[in-house]
Amino acid sequence: MRSQLPLYFILMTVVLDAMGIGLIMPVMPNLIQEVQAGGLADAAVWGGVMAAVFAVMQFVFSPILGNLSDRFGRRPVLLISMAALAVDYLIMALAGTLWWLLIGRVLGGITSATHSTANAFVADISKPEDRAARFGLISAAFGVGFLLGPMLGGLLAGFDTRAPFWMAAGLAAANFALGLAVLPESLPKWKRRAFDWRRANPLGGLRQIGQLPGLAWMLLMLFFYTISGYVYPAIWAYYTQAAFGWDTGLVGLSLTVYGLSMVAVQAGLVGPVLRWLGEVRVILWALVLDIVVLGLFSVAGASWMVWVLTPAAALGSIATPAIAGYMSRRAGDDQQGELQGVVASVNALSIIVAPLAMTQAFFWFTRDGAAVHFPGAPFVLALVLMVVALGMFRVGLRSGDDG
Repeated sequence: MRSQLPLYFILMTVVLDAMGIGLIMPVMPNLIQEVQAGGLADAAVWGGVMAAVFAVMQFVFSPILGNLSDRFGRRPVLLISMAALAVDYLIMALAGTLWWLLIGRVLGGITSATHSTANAFVADISKPEDRAARFGLISAAFGVGFLLGPMLGGLLAGFDTRAPFWMAAGLAAANFALGLAVLPESLPKWKRRAFDWRRANPLGGLRQIGQLPGLAWMLLMLFFYTISGYVYPAIWAYYTQAAFGWDTGLVGLSLTVYGLSMVAVQAGLVGPVLRWLGEVRVILWALVLDIVVLGLFSVAGASWMVWVLTPAAALGSIATPAIAGYMSRRAGDDQQGELQGVVASVNALSIIVAPLAMTQAFFWFTRDGAAVHFPGAPFVLALVLMVVALGMFRVGLRSGDDG
């Protein structure tokens, strides 16, 4: 049993990292309004800034923490990050101004950038034949955290706006104590290497884009597709409150339903549908479905429509693995790692841009004095971007630029 405790610590670390993404979604509109004198539209703008800052910190610090763990070992990086995560949640629980919330999101983005270090620890302690299964456990832990975050955030916020952060701080502190007691160092000193800023440069992947001929259209398509799809986490809590008057409990429940639907699609439908239709048709039909669903969300006039559309929105996510498989088949065997680095960079930049764009669209159509009150405006913007993504994919197919 004791030999498994380090793995349990790692899995709990991933769960808490993933929870940090969803925990604040239901509560953020009320929390921002609580610390500033403004309406929901203003809160959405600040929420977009904080989401973008969180994404920037993850983008910058993921390779830095990974390289630090190669230099100083996995244990100190994981333990310091977990302790800092507990402090971050305390800051969020006690924050009395927007600037303290922003500091909390900066620290949260840095401390949640430990996924690469967790994977490295698991690789260190696992036999080669066991690594795939244990990486699967890490993916499952991330999924559990992503589901628990909005559910717990919505439920606890019903008691107090700060309650989700107090609970998360307690969990992070307990996990730090567990790690301090049971986590060994998995990387011996003779295997460590000097820290090199060139290898920790998060922009390195972007410089590789020009070295991947035949994938330009797909990378551009992926950029717009990811921005469009991020409309849901970016404005969901603000949109449902403005359009339907939902409270934090309903917001959290709806996000949980979305997460469960995503799990069902990814676990149960991806393989059979890809075998049946093939990657190209799956991508085309999924993008068309996304366009229709985004259009319906923009004009939804009743709560029941949202509950019906939510599983359909999750079904559109079937395009993601199809896009990954399509791009992978068009890169050479010696380009696969290079491709994944570029894809990670494109996704990171998309997730930085998306919350800023979506919350600005929400602000201009819900603020006091808006010419037209239209909470669904971000979905129209997302629809336009999805149409652009579909057009780029079709151009790539016709031009043969996809390989």
